[in-house]
Order: sequence, then C-alpha cells, then structure tokens
Amino acid sequence: MENKHIQLFKSIWTNLCRFVLAAVFVFSGFAKIIDPWGSFYKLQDYALAFGALWVPDFLLLLLGVLLAAIELITGLLLFVGVRRTISTFTALVLMSIMTPLTLVLALTNPISDCGCFGDALILTNWETFIKNIILLGLSISLYRRRRGILSLFTNHTHWIVSLYTAVFVAGLFIYSYRYLPIIDFRPFKIGTHMLSAMEMPDGAEEAVFETYVLMEKDGQEKLFDLNNYPDSTWTYLDTQTKLISKGYVPPIQNFHMLDLESSEDIAQDFLANSGYSFLMIAGDLTQADDGEIDLLNEIYDYSVDHKYPFVCLTASQEKDIESWSDRTGAEYPFYFTDEITLKTMVRANPGLILLKDGVIIQKWSYHNLPTEYDLSDSLDRLPLGQITDHSDFKKILYVIFWYFAPMFMLFGLDLLYRRRKTK
Repeated sequence: MENKHIQLFKSIWTNLCRFVLAAVFVFSGFAKIIDPWGSFYKLQDYALAFGALWVPDFLLLLLGVLLAAIELITGLLLFVGVRRTISTFTALVLMSIMTPLTLVLALTNPISDCGCFGDALILTNWETFIKNIILLGLSISLYRRRRGILSLFTNHTHWIVSLYTAVFVAGLFIYSYRYLPIIDFRPFKIGTHMLSAMEMPDGAEEAVFETYVLMEKDGQEKLFDLNNYPDSTWTYLDTQTKLISKGYVPPIQNFHMLDLESSEDIAQDFLANSGYSFLMIAGDLTQADDGEIDLLNEIYDYSVDHKYPFVCLTASQEKDIESWSDRTGAEYPFYFTDEITLKTMVRANPGLILLKDGVIIQKWSYHNLPTEYDLSDSLDRLPLGQITDHSDFKKILYVIFWYFAPMFMLFGLDLLYRRRKTK
C-alpha cells in the first residue's frame, strides 16, 4: 500500500512538472514567435550591451525565431505528452543555458528586461533569474522521471503529432512575419485612444528620480547629488539616474511628431483631429520596402480626395527622406518620430495606421495594404472605417482550436485503431 502511495505521488509530481514547464514554454515561445521583429529588436539590445554589433542582423533574426520555435514546440510536445525524451532533454538544455545567462544579466543589468516573454509580460532580471532557478529544478526532475509522463497517443502516432506541431509553429511565424502579430501586446494596439494613453490620470503619482554625477579628482571617483555639486577641481565622468519611487507611467511615452523645418511638435494637435487620418510608419527609409509603394501612393491620393490627413512618421535623416521621395514619388508630408517608438507602433517598415477621432482602428503591414476595391467610398461608409472586434481572448481561442482540433481527430483515429487491434 505504501509503495502505491509513493508511486501515485511520483506520477502526480512528474505530470505537475510537465504541465508547469509546458505552460511556461508555450507562453514564452508563443509571445515571441508571433512577434519575430520584437525578438529581433531585443537581440539587437543584447548585441549592443555585450559589444557584439558585428553579428549580422539576419543571424539575430534567425536566432530569435529558432529560439522561440524551439520553446513553443517543446512546450506543446510536453503538454500532449509525446517525444518524452527529446522534449524533456530540450527543456533541460534550455534551462541549463538560460539560468546562468540570466544570472549574468541580473548581476550586470545591461538591459532592464531580458525579453523572455516578449512584450506580453515584463520581468526584472532578478525575477527572471529566480523563475529560471525554479524551472531548472523542475526540468531536472522531469527529465529523470520522463517515463512517467502520461500520453493520450500511442507511440506510432508521435511522429504525426510532432510534424503537425512543427508545421503549426511555422505557420504562426510566417503569418506574423509577413503581416503583423496575431496578438498585439504593445500600447499601440487597435482600440487605443492615443491621447488618453499619453496622459497622466488625475491624482496619479509621478515617478521620482534622483540624479547623481560621477566625478574624479586625483584618481578618486565619487558620486555627488545635484544639491552637493563639487567645485571645479573635480572632473566630470558620468551622470547616473536612480529611481527613488515608482509612480504611474503612461502606456504611450515619447510620442512626438516634429516638423522637419520648425521642429514644432504637432502630435497633440494631430491626434485631437476629429474624423479619419492615416499614419504611415517608416522608421528607416533606407531599409523600407518599396515593393508596394504604388499602393501607398494610391492610398495617399484617396486620402487627399476625401480630405483625410495622411502623414509619414520616420526617424530617417532629411537626405534619406529626399531620396525616398525622389525614388517613390511620395507627396505626403514627413515628420520626425523616435525610432524605438515607430518600431513599437507597427512591426513593419513601412506600415500603416488608420485613426478615427484619435483612436487606432486599423493597422496594416505593407503586405496587406487596402486596395482601391477596399477604398471604394468614404471611410464612414466602408467596413474598413469601423473598428472591429479584436478581442485577444477570441484570437487565443482561434489559435487553440487550430492546434487541438486536429489533435482530437488524431486521438479519435488512434483510439479506433487500438480498439480494433485488441479485438
């Protein structure tokens, strides 16, 4: 009787480890695979922090996609209980690599967020390290007891499950890479009223920072606050800002639209406009894809005909703007905006945003821009001009359906096969 209780406990513990690891890997991999450009930008931050700017961009993008795909596939295989040796070993290897890496990040803090969950969940480096310590322990335990993982599928169907899982993950990546992330975890998502997202609510406490200057004299370095600034015999080395108390931080920060000539910021006035307006997003015009430029020019002509404001936001230099205009025949006005903000707004270069009364109601990559058939009338008379239901919950259910519906069908066929074999 005692042995049965011990075996039951071991079985429960093994499968508890399995589902916890599966949930974390699926969440982490999914958040990154549907936002491949976000993973690429995070790896660029790593390359900058560790002085590895020599790594080509395509390798950073490939590395980000491979890591996300491996995480998601491993998590799904753990969840359905197939390829037990491979999935548990992969989980153990990943955690064995990530745990010491996140310890280095926690100690040195070169970047504030490791990006392990993309933009879906932001953890500090120390929170990430503690999380990885727990997951490493679970992965060790699970690998040692992998034979106790329960599965609904027989061994002869494992290859079908594995193949479909890989195809499913590849499909998520291709769609999100070509178009836009299926789920938008960033502050510029559809339905956002931009002005409201930029404001501090009444009564909200602002963050309090304290600034220090690092000075040097006679080989001695010392920090001074601004109220205790030293005399001119000290040499300035660096400025450091420390967070004293964390207050409310608006979802949208540092959004500006600077006029090329006057450097006047027109963001507040532009976003306060009633009716429809278009924002073309092209962070780097030297790297922007001009394959659909005729379509963008047609949308601009359409906006002029219907008196809808159409502007391009970029972080490019004036000479690059002039080159783009000469090459593409662009007649729309350009405004300067921070490059990081533009990358956050739309994961495409170029991309397009449609606003109505300052609310984001549509977003497009250059691969799926509206055509003349979509813009056959004024926007208030078209489905395109109405905000649609973009519930993240429904999108998640849709993704779950497309993965598990074939799994249930395969399980049914597998069950029929087993019953026929036992007769």
